[in-house]
Amino acid sequence: MASSLYSIVIDAHDLRSQARFWCEVLDWQVLYADDLEITIGADTSATPGLTFVPVKEDKAIKNRLHIDLNPDDRDAEVERILALGARRADVGQSPDVTWVVLEDPEGNEFCVLAPKTSLTG
Repeated sequence: MASSLYSIVIDAHDLRSQARFWCEVLDWQVLYADDLEITIGADTSATPGLTFVPVKEDKAIKNRLHIDLNPDDRDAEVERILALGARRADVGQSPDVTWVVLEDPEGNEFCVLAPKTSLTG
């Protein structure tokens, strides 16, 4: 039996602020919260979710794992997410790529893709 993806865990300084930001980006809700963990998702039976856990150290390098978002309109979505508190990021991408790299309020990189209809294209 294979495993299924349950949750992506993100280290954070301010769990509540990060959860609020990502709930706004994804139109999700907080499903569980205490001082050591906040999990957000579309609903309690939809996986995967995002789980935020506290860390003391600062982020020092580019993420080795990141989230890709697939909107209907990339440019409009980038502007919406920037208004929520994201920042543009340069991770060495060339100017002709079809995605935009952003950082969440704590500096975690993620991409906003040109619309896609499958995982292969």
